[in-house]
Amino acid sequence: MSIQDEVSSQMKDAMRARDKVRLSALRNIRAGIIAALKEDGSETLADDKALVVLKRLARQRRDSIDSYTAADRADLAAQEQAELDVIAGFLPTGPDEATMRAWVQQAIAATGASSPRDMGKVMGSVMRTHKGEADGATVRRLASELLAG
Repeated sequence: MSIQDEVSSQMKDAMRARDKVRLSALRNIRAGIIAALKEDGSETLADDKALVVLKRLARQRRDSIDSYTAADRADLAAQEQAELDVIAGFLPTGPDEATMRAWVQQAIAATGASSPRDMGKVMGSVMRTHKGEADGATVRRLASELLAG
């Protein structure tokens, strides 16, 4: 079953269960998919393109959670976290931190990076070689740790 079909199926289940939080998150996912369909002009959205939409929605939720937490709005941050949990259910699990640390170390060795000024080279190398797998924020954090120390 495609991601698009799975979202529709889960929306029906959430409606029957009267799960408002889950239904809201699924409606947001469906809206993102419909927007991508309109851009594409097609009837269905391939799973690889649906994953791009889901990753964008997840990143938006993480940014919102950070903003709400900084503004001391725990209620809104909790709502966004609940939506992020639903979105994460559709995303494949990524590599663990130890794997990403190894990727960053390989990129540092390959690029000859030696200081935090070389972060762009390292980031570019990791993101190119592990496109779709590596989380940019985690790679940046690990690169700054390894280049600083």
